[in-house]
Amino acid sequence: MIMPIFAYGQPVLRKETEDIDKDYPELQQLISDMWETMYNAHGVGLAAPQVGLGIRLFLVDTAQTKDEDDEGNKDDNDKGIKKVFINASIIEEEGKEWAYEEGCLSIPDVRADVMRQPKIKIEYYDENFNFHEEEFEGIEARVIQHEYDHVEGILFTDHLKPLKKRLLKRRLEKIRTGQIPLEYRMKFYKMRK
Repeated sequence: MIMPIFAYGQPVLRKETEDIDKDYPELQQLISDMWETMYNAHGVGLAAPQVGLGIRLFLVDTAQTKDEDDEGNKDDNDKGIKKVFINASIIEEEGKEWAYEEGCLSIPDVRADVMRQPKIKIEYYDENFNFHEEEFEGIEARVIQHEYDHVEGILFTDHLKPLKKRLLKRRLEKIRTGQIPLEYRMKFYKMRK
């Protein structure tokens, strides 16, 4: 089932989330619905707050970020990752920060360079509640950091410089109030006019 994505301005996007356990109601269905919702909106990640739930759950699929060669083939050595992260905790970030243009399904049509460190170590449970401690680098680390921010109540726009935030203020207000063209189902803070 495709769920509505909560737009910028929704209070759930600013709240820290709660851990869940393996008995969380209909967890596997929720994960399936989140994958369907993310793919429908052409995203590479989706966090539970973006579908209105204050729980520590997010998922990422970076395969679609991988470059294709001239014949349209992807590099088999770098297929990306497709993972579910439950109760995640980033325990280490390292390396020189680098800029990369990010966007967010909750903030459509807004993109901006965000500085993040290139390598992370993270602890999490997968969809079967198996524990993992892994390291990720590059685009995988970035997408994980972006989605992890969501479960901490942080949006990518929070990482922008004050001038860039001021330049985006009017566009963010239009998103908050639903005055934007829709490409996928969204839920706004105020009803569309």
